[in-house]
Amino acid sequence: MSTLRRARCQFKAHPLTLDAVIAAAVLLCMISSAFAAPDGDHGVDWGARPPNALSLLLMVLAAAALVLRRRSALAVLAATGTFALIECVTGDPRAPVAMTTVIALYTVASTTDRATTWRVGLLTMTVLTAAAMLAGPLPWYAQENVALVAWTGIGATAGDAVRSHRAFVQAIRERAERAERTREEEARRRVAEERLRIARELHDVVAHHIALVNVQAGVVAHVMDRRPDQAKEALAHVREASRSALDELRATVGLLRQSDDPAAPTEPASGLGRLDELAGTFRNAGLPVQVARADQGTELPAAVDLAAYRIVQEALTNAQKHAGTGAKAEVSVVRVGPNIEVSVLDDGAGATGATGTGGGHGLLGMRERVTALGGTLTTGPRYGGGFRVHAILPVQTRAGAERKPV
Repeated sequence: MSTLRRARCQFKAHPLTLDAVIAAAVLLCMISSAFAAPDGDHGVDWGARPPNALSLLLMVLAAAALVLRRRSALAVLAATGTFALIECVTGDPRAPVAMTTVIALYTVASTTDRATTWRVGLLTMTVLTAAAMLAGPLPWYAQENVALVAWTGIGATAGDAVRSHRAFVQAIRERAERAERTREEEARRRVAEERLRIARELHDVVAHHIALVNVQAGVVAHVMDRRPDQAKEALAHVREASRSALDELRATVGLLRQSDDPAAPTEPASGLGRLDELAGTFRNAGLPVQVARADQGTELPAAVDLAAYRIVQEALTNAQKHAGTGAKAEVSVVRVGPNIEVSVLDDGAGATGATGTGGGHGLLGMRERVTALGGTLTTGPRYGGGFRVHAILPVQTRAGAERKPV
């Protein structure tokens, strides 16, 4: 078995050698058939009527032409067809030179299209059969003449079947490769989206709490000597903010460690239900925040609820960092038709940093959240000073967006 496999590999690597072997085998078959007389006294009589020199020459030339059948199939078909035509008209009718024409026609059919096969096959069949019937030494109804029709038809049909099978196999292979590429691209896309979600969530969690810790630490440093009671209160807020940051980070990292999707959501339970608590943390840090809600108790999908909460959190964090001393903020949540609208306004004078020109990722993360849900986000300075963040989120989201980002 290994010897056969090695021989097959050698022939695939050297197709000209394979064609030479096939040509030699065809030549041997033609010569053997030419020496045989099927109607002898005792069945087949070998050597009773040897072929003439012209028939032997035609067989040799036709077989030699088959060596080049892969390089120029149509030219080889024309050459072998010409030799077969000469044999049909002037040679020994027992010399089967047409065998090489059948093989050449098979090669043409297996390497070209079906229309070419039909045209070339019909032309070859018509010319050889007509020449044998009209100008050959045998009667027009002889079985040798009818056999030309059968053999040329078999050659063309077999070649077309092989070509169709190769095309089918190639199409399956290409489809499988395309599907594999699609799966790999989809996997890379999902990984990139997951990394983006993780980075966005970590940014929102860390930036918010660290900003509060930074503000309270500044308060402690300012009042430590003169008002120790206020310094203790600020330190308590620092401890509370750091504890909240650690809890949310622990929950997020816990999700990343899970090898499969949990049956129930275990991510931080952040949503508009904690809006008052969120506003209270900023009030403790010195930013007056007013909250107005007119969402009529709308129960939001998990993804929309989390996105709305994070938008408010990031907008207030930006106001805390960039609006300046004495600034106030207003948060409103309103149900408008099929959408929920979230607005965060501040009246601070230092809105430049809040526009995102400082190189942060806060506004970019908000825009990514809103876009993923099919909503819109508008941000920019307010007329007369301050900054405005306005998000419109659809209450009914796409199925693929229902899963909360981690």
